[in-house]
Amino acid sequence: MATDWTECRVDLPAPHNWLVLDLRTEDPETWARQVAGEHLAQGTGPDLYDAFATDVLWYWGAARRQNALCASLLTPPDAPVLASYTVREVKVPPEAATVAALRAEVGQTEGPFFGTQLLEEVDLPLGPALRVQRMEPTAPEAASGEIVEGVAHYVLPTRFTGTALECRLLWSSPGLGEALAKMADELAESLRLT
Repeated sequence: MATDWTECRVDLPAPHNWLVLDLRTEDPETWARQVAGEHLAQGTGPDLYDAFATDVLWYWGAARRQNALCASLLTPPDAPVLASYTVREVKVPPEAATVAALRAEVGQTEGPFFGTQLLEEVDLPLGPALRVQRMEPTAPEAASGEIVEGVAHYVLPTRFTGTALECRLLWSSPGLGEALAKMADELAESLRLT
């Protein structure tokens, strides 16, 4: 982690619809079950309760494996997880600390991707960024599987060198794509390092 800052903050739109993952907990299983109890309506059957806690724990584990600085789940009250948002630090050599270099690297990334991969340079309050929107399989090696859509912003914070931030919103419901892509942009705009 960069030594010039200690905390990553994102302003979540409609905070009651988001579950912020506690990436510091030492007991994720208990935490996930507690969150499930708070999130789901009283009287929810044990199967749904267990399934929700398992999902939350899976996303928590994925965020920890990625060394996420912060992570949240879009999950309106008494509903399943609709999308996940993570912010993680990516070390960038000085010669690659430009949006053009990020664009070249992302452009060379092998898929499989579905549809058109959209690449756009954007200016965010934290610094210049490359916005990437694409659809990809969750298990590229498998003969079948789920397809997720996502928007990632690769941000080069103006005040900090040698680092980039990957801010990524992923979802698996294609019908929500336009609204969630807009939300990903709003989340990236709100990102702050303190």
